[in-house]
Amino acid sequence: MRYRLTFVVGLALGYVLGTRAGRERYEQLKKSAQHVAQNPAVRNTAESAAQQGRVFVGKAYHLVSEKVGDRVPDSVAGRVRSLRERNGSVGDDWGTSNT
Repeated sequence: MRYRLTFVVGLALGYVLGTRAGRERYEQLKKSAQHVAQNPAVRNTAESAAQQGRVFVGKAYHLVSEKVGDRVPDSVAGRVRSLRERNGSVGDDWGTSNT
């Protein structure tokens, strides 16, 4: 699904950049894209996918940390710790919002 979506976005971008239809067609496409992006169903689906991704990444993180354990060099572990402290990671570590 991700590859299909990437292809469609690339196709649309190529069309917009390569078309000779002029500004009117560009504005029409832009308006359509904004309309789709503001659709509550699209926004809910995108947020659900993001939430599922965060859950999956959280599970993978714990699984990997259990498997790797103390095998990570201290320099890497220290760098990760310092980045978390500097960013003040509250909530999730991915910088996403709950909007």
